[in-house]
Amino acid sequence: MNADLLPSLRRLVRGLSALFWGLPSTLLICVLMAMGEFPRALGFLPPVVTTGLLLFGVFELSRYQPQERTWQLALDRAKLLALVNFGLSPFVYFWSRLPSEAYYFQIVISLAVTGLLFLYQLNLVLQRLAAMLPDETLREDIRFFTGLNLTLMLLGLVLVGGYHLLARLEYLPQSVIEALELGQLARIRFALVVVLVLLPVSVTMSLVWKTRDVVLSSVFGSRS
Repeated sequence: MNADLLPSLRRLVRGLSALFWGLPSTLLICVLMAMGEFPRALGFLPPVVTTGLLLFGVFELSRYQPQERTWQLALDRAKLLALVNFGLSPFVYFWSRLPSEAYYFQIVISLAVTGLLFLYQLNLVLQRLAAMLPDETLREDIRFFTGLNLTLMLLGLVLVGGYHLLARLEYLPQSVIEALELGQLARIRFALVVVLVLLPVSVTMSLVWKTRDVVLSSVFGSRS
C-alpha cells in the first residue's frame, strides 16, 4: 500500500468511529435531556459535545480522497447539516427548562428535521465511500439498507408533518384541541420523533461500523 495514503486512511477510520459513537450518544443525550433531570445539571454542554463529535467525524472523512468531486460534494452537504445541528443543539436544553415556550419548541423541531436530513445525507456519504472501496458485498448492503433508511425517514417526516397539520385544524372537537396544545405533550411528541428515527440510526450505525471494518481489513490485508 502507498505509504502516503495511510494518514488519510487513519483519519477515515477515526471519522467513521466518531460517527459510530456520535449517532447514538446524540440521540440518547437529547432524549434524556428532554425527559430526565440528570443531563440538565450539566447545562447545554452534553448535546453540544455529541453533535460536535458528529461534526468532527464528517470533517475527518473529508481528508480521504479530496480529489474525488462526487465524494467531496456529498461530504460538503453533510458538513453543512452537521454544523446546523451543532448550532441548534443548545436549544434542547433551553426547551427542557421551558417546555411551554413555543419558540424553543419550534427550534427543537427544526433540529429534529435537520437531524433526519443529516442522517439521510450520511447514508449517501456511505454509498459514495463504498463505491471507492474494494468490497462488492459492502456496496450491495449499503445500497439496500440506505434505501430502507430513506423509506423510514420519509415516513417519519410525513407522520410528524401530519401531526402538526392536525394540530392546526380549528374544527376538531375541543377535547382533541386541548390534547394537542403545544405546552402539554411537548416531551411526548419529541419522544415519538425519536422513536421514528431510532431504527434508521441503528441501521446507519451498523453500516458505519461495517465500512470501518472493511477499511481496516484492506489496510492490514495489504500490509500482511
